[in-house]
Amino acid sequence: MSTFNSADIGAFKDVWVFCEQRDGKMMSTSFELISEGRKLADERGSQLVGILLGDDVDGIAKELGGYGADKVLVCNHPLLKVYTTDAYAKVICDVAMEYKPEVMLLGATNIGRDLGPRCAARLHTGLTADCTHLDIDMEKYIEYLDTSSTLDLSNMKFDMEDRNLKMTRPAFGGHLMATIICPRFRPCMATVRPGVMKKAEFDQAKADACVIEHPSFTLTEADIHTDVTEVVKAAKKLVDLIGADVVVSVGRGISKDVEGGIKLAEELAEVLGGVVGGSRAVIDNGWLSADHQVGQTGKTVHPKIYVALGISGAIQHKAGMQDSECIIAVNKNETAPIFEVADYGICGDLFKVTPLLIETIKAAKAAK
Repeated sequence: MSTFNSADIGAFKDVWVFCEQRDGKMMSTSFELISEGRKLADERGSQLVGILLGDDVDGIAKELGGYGADKVLVCNHPLLKVYTTDAYAKVICDVAMEYKPEVMLLGATNIGRDLGPRCAARLHTGLTADCTHLDIDMEKYIEYLDTSSTLDLSNMKFDMEDRNLKMTRPAFGGHLMATIICPRFRPCMATVRPGVMKKAEFDQAKADACVIEHPSFTLTEADIHTDVTEVVKAAKKLVDLIGADVVVSVGRGISKDVEGGIKLAEELAEVLGGVVGGSRAVIDNGWLSADHQVGQTGKTVHPKIYVALGISGAIQHKAGMQDSECIIAVNKNETAPIFEVADYGICGDLFKVTPLLIETIKAAKAAK
């Protein structure tokens, strides 16, 4: 580890993903990041490596191969059974200094947001937090800009040889998107928002072919400066926007009758078998709780059906739902940006249109 130099970028290779598990169960964010990491590794022509920490977690390591990992570095130790910042940061950094990954991705979960900055500081590199898009290949990055921004690309010059990881995240409260690179140090580190990256289809053959390694490391109680005496899981019911097949979201358009607008959204979500979401304006005004927020500063969703009621379609909201399979928008303003990404647009008052939609869907169900 004495030879580790984060500025010697030519010594680094491979794409790493920190694979988060809790109580011996892999978190879904890990599969999303492995799936995205596979694309980045292919662009770099390198291996995709998962790093998994815990106590006796070999049994769940192979599963990562089914989503694209070439190799999984498994670090088992009784002191890694329960997450502590000190223990996890030491082991990850010790192993990273030995293997020298070029890219390291972590989920922007409570653990990832705690662990990422500590590791970046120890490895003397940068960290881009809460990313929603990643690219290495410049042509693919330009394609992303062309479809997701309002930039005039014809007047811009790009370095087509740039092979840095391009990490895009919301900035200035979600009003702008910023792309950040780390050209002078390695690894390039990013935390990625859960639900943003699409999980690949599981491939058993790839899972069987995945290589499992156990890197050497040292860890003692003296390395840990906190003592976890008890883990208490709070039972709080939150809306599952990321896992829902149907999301009915409301925006500022419900302002003339907030309670009535939310009730209509709940009724429509019920007949469609979905959940209710909201734009940032709705959450900022306290009309719905924060777990309902869709957008760059909320949750990114990919449902089969996304219904936008009274949502104008600001760029930060569109970026959080534009990959939905079918988008239905209802808005009184025919020039609202939401119609740019909608598959079906209805120009009208949501308080008049939504009851008609509910009745029509109920009638269609009854006729079956």
